Amino acid sequence: MTEVLFYHLQNMSLESVLPSLLEKSLERGWRVVVQSTSQERVDALDAHLWTYRDDSFLPHAIWRAGDGHDQPIVLVVEEGNPNRANVRFLIDNAALPADSHGYDRMVLVFNGDDGEALALARGAWTDCKARGFEVTYWQADERGRWQRRE
Repeated sequence: MTEVLFYHLQNMSLESVLPSLLEKSLERGWRVVVQSTSQERVDALDAHLWTYRDDSFLPHAIWRAGDGHDQPIVLVVEEGNPNRANVRFLIDNAALPADSHGYDRMVLVFNGDDGEALALARGAWTDCKARGFEVTYWQADERGRWQRRE
């Protein structure tokens, strides 16, 4: 069964959170697709994942790259699973893909400071529950550590 994790960003940016979530995915041996809603965001994340830390980078490709199918992380704008990922991150209000059941885990990261993003996340939560997915809600505490909320 697909597990869907909802990550509520508040007073933090996607760029500050996404690299560590992706690192944890790779540590577990997972392949990942990150879906945005704009090519500009994909291009910005592409640059960020190479330089977000002085001593590290995340191996990845943009969906247009010829070797994307070989990469552990692929950044996309559309549906599809170019690297046979078992985890899909949905950012920037990206909708649940038609092949949602094909993933072990989906991670919906949303901006809690944006009313539209909050409403879309609530709708996605309802949709995921109706599809029978296991859903969990995560929010950072005052130290920035993710806590599961009920």
